Amino acid sequence: MRLAGSVALITGASRGIGAAIATRFAREGAHVALCARNAAPLQELAGTIRAAGGAVSCAAFDVGDHARLQRFVEEVGSAHGRLDVLVNNAPSVTYAAIADMGVAEFRQDFHINVDSAFVASAAALKVMLPRRSGAIINIASVAGLLAMRGLSAYGAAKAALMHFTRALAVEAGPHNVRCNAIVPGAINTPATLQAFAGPAQDYGRRIAHMVPLQRFGEPDEVASLALFLASAESAYITAACIAIDGGKTAALAMPEPA
Repeated sequence: MRLAGSVALITGASRGIGAAIATRFAREGAHVALCARNAAPLQELAGTIRAAGGAVSCAAFDVGDHARLQRFVEEVGSAHGRLDVLVNNAPSVTYAAIADMGVAEFRQDFHINVDSAFVASAAALKVMLPRRSGAIINIASVAGLLAMRGLSAYGAAKAALMHFTRALAVEAGPHNVRCNAIVPGAINTPATLQAFAGPAQDYGRRIAHMVPLQRFGEPDEVASLALFLASAESAYITAACIAIDGGKTAALAMPEPA
């Protein structure tokens, strides 16, 4: 029960990494306040958490609605008198060639991945700073470290999110509020499983083979890292951007020898 008595707010929590983090935090004693665009899977997750004895509240809306997002953070802080953990997880992924994109399409990934994290974090700080306690965790991506064809908008946004993480940690640190980023590689989320289903299975296997651990990660493994960063076990860690990618970003891709 490493989060007993705490309140954790998680965006994009209806499935994948967000759902895994929500489930783990609830199991560790936190009241989890969840938001996501799709109401049905969000309510299903909330029901599962309650059935397991966890405490949960949720609201269905798009985090791109910044006024609604700010209000949700404020409502959670007001209802509980505290907000101990914020996980900015809700993603936006635009896949397009640079020459084919307009500014509005390019900016969409920033609007969700960066601007929404800023809005939620700024609102959370108003609760955390007076209490001199709190942890903010931003979910970035290895695409923010290494360039990939077709993911210029997503990669640039995640790189910006990592810099924002460091800036937030520097500003909030004197008030004992920590901010770190988790930087996942390929994780077996529903979106990943769908992308590499059917005829694309072999392509997925080849990508996994290029990872030093030779497999994709699991959402529960990301949740384990999030739990560590949310708990007192990481009390002296802030401004860190921690890759959880099976070693992929450390490996120089080379063709097999002839």
